Amino acid sequence: MKYYAGQTENLNRRLLEHNSGKGNYTSKGAPWRMVHCFECASRSEAIHLEKTIKSRGIKRYLQDNNLLK
Repeated sequence: MKYYAGQTENLNRRLLEHNSGKGNYTSKGAPWRMVHCFECASRSEAIHLEKTIKSRGIKRYLQDNNLLK
């Protein structure tokens, strides 16, 4: 299974875009499904969280925080 981390203001639209095959990276993993999402107070907070998750490795971050079912 592939994992993707990103930030957006419209989660439903973003997921539809990824599943429609519009992006180079995301077109190869469709259909995508939501595993977990965070709501941040600001864009800068979201970017910081995204960098934290990606620096740890998305799957490892999810496992370490018991976010995978």
